[in-house]
Amino acid sequence: MKEYARYAQTIREEIHMYPEIGFDLPKTLAVVHRELDSMGIAYTDKWGRSSVVGYVGAADAPITIGLRADMDALPIQEMVDVPFKSRHDGIMHACGHDAHTAILLATIKWLKDHESELRCRVKFMFTPAEEYITPGCKELAENGVMDDVTFAIAIHVDVDAKVGQLVCPIAPTHSNSMGFKCRFYGKSAHASSPHKGVDAIIMAMQAISAMQTMVAREIDPIKPTIFNIGSFHGGKTNNVVCDYVEVFGSSRAQEDAVTEHMTRRLKEITESVAAGMGGRGEFEVTKLLPYVINHPLVGGQIRRTAQRILGDDYLFVKPRKMGGEDFGFLSRKKPCAQFRLGVKPVDFEGKMPPAHNDHFWIDNGCFEVGIKMFTGFVLDSQDGLEGL
Repeated sequence: MKEYARYAQTIREEIHMYPEIGFDLPKTLAVVHRELDSMGIAYTDKWGRSSVVGYVGAADAPITIGLRADMDALPIQEMVDVPFKSRHDGIMHACGHDAHTAILLATIKWLKDHESELRCRVKFMFTPAEEYITPGCKELAENGVMDDVTFAIAIHVDVDAKVGQLVCPIAPTHSNSMGFKCRFYGKSAHASSPHKGVDAIIMAMQAISAMQTMVAREIDPIKPTIFNIGSFHGGKTNNVVCDYVEVFGSSRAQEDAVTEHMTRRLKEITESVAAGMGGRGEFEVTKLLPYVINHPLVGGQIRRTAQRILGDDYLFVKPRKMGGEDFGFLSRKKPCAQFRLGVKPVDFEGKMPPAHNDHFWIDNGCFEVGIKMFTGFVLDSQDGLEGL
């Protein structure tokens, strides 16, 4: 397996040097295409833009196991001084998607080399735009990429867990992550005659205050909820009553009912506050990632595989977080689970830079563990999971 780990490390470093964002992934896709071509494996993008999907194993196998890795990077200037530092100014693989892609390619390579031993079919899914406003997995899910999959798993790096440790939840993970825009339309006037105008800035300020109050007073406080306004733009100069404001915000919740309540109320508040001041308000959901449903049977098999491969000390316990993950779209279609791969050096006792940080880095020891987990899960569950 060390040979495949070295291969994964090399691929990761190549992808890391040329990070790309959203669906615009020509260099990353070229690497994935090149490697699959060299393995003699067919692939397609028919399920979604800038995706790469294909199979290893017999087409008539009774079980099809899905393996997924995301490919896109982030608009961050890399500050880590490594030989394979990003060559694309202002873009960096700061969340480990380069490692996910490399590990899945190495897994496919191993599976192809051992294809005669497989009693199942493996469907690999390289997906774009996990970090983007339009999530890549949403498009694939809507186009039926999971229709022939029996169950699927995904990987994500974790800087808090050490190499050889995994976060293996069998309960839901992540949160519903919603991005939204509120637009407030008023009427401009001279600042010396404010009564002749309708102030969009005051509209937006009052609406934001009402939204904060809604979260504090209408949502059960024991249900984790986040509301954040991250962008506020309006007005052009100091002596004109502002006639237009755009607000860009985010909400997080761990229950669908809470998300639905917040969405309805944010729209109502935007429109009613604006109307009450003589203006007009518009509310738009720009992005909504559902939380990841970790099926207990799939998650349980991940744990059994991890214990067999890594031993009894493999488990790293971590509370559920408020981040979003577009694998949630696939998990709503078929039984799925996502494990988190420890990337902190075994002998490192300091605190690793977090994901989405310009100093983000991972230890190379994670590649062998990740490949062993993907391949081990396939071998351990290729005859199906009892109860599914």
